[in-house]
Amino acid sequence: MFENKIIKLRKLSANDYTTYHDWRNDIEVMETTSPQLDIYTLEETEQYISAIVSQSTAKGYLIEYKETEQTVGIVSLINIDYKNRSAECIIDIGVKDMWGKGIGTAAISLILDFAFNELNLHRVYLQVFSFNERAIKLYEKMGFIHEGKFRQALYRTGKWHDIVIMGILKDEYNQHFVK
Repeated sequence: MFENKIIKLRKLSANDYTTYHDWRNDIEVMETTSPQLDIYTLEETEQYISAIVSQSTAKGYLIEYKETEQTVGIVSLINIDYKNRSAECIIDIGVKDMWGKGIGTAAISLILDFAFNELNLHRVYLQVFSFNERAIKLYEKMGFIHEGKFRQALYRTGKWHDIVIMGILKDEYNQHFVK
């Protein structure tokens, strides 16, 4: 359930803050996924990761590339609503050399399988910046539907951008993936 041919997911622990810290401070990595671009201290990153790990409404996993056993990213379900059976998905591929190698597709596939077939969620949604066309294409390929947008909600590089809301329901996932 937590691995496929390309990657395996490892549960995020409080000790993983040093790995995430490098990615969090790489503007090129974060400019397409993080609403707040800043430079963070190691202590701030440690507090951030500890907060994620301790939340009962979040499930975070580091992405390990099987061929090299290198940790290359993070994928999580956050804001898990067990009553209404929904969660938000977030993903960052922190190792830039791994961009465009199918890591995102593999990670989203695994996290959706977990969300729908283990947590029994009904809906998974995500937010993506409108200029992140590569990610939008990935999510469309994975069966996510455009549900709406927050208009001009992100100010980046001197311009306003929309934040696109996309979602996938369990029955859509089953039609898309379960043969």
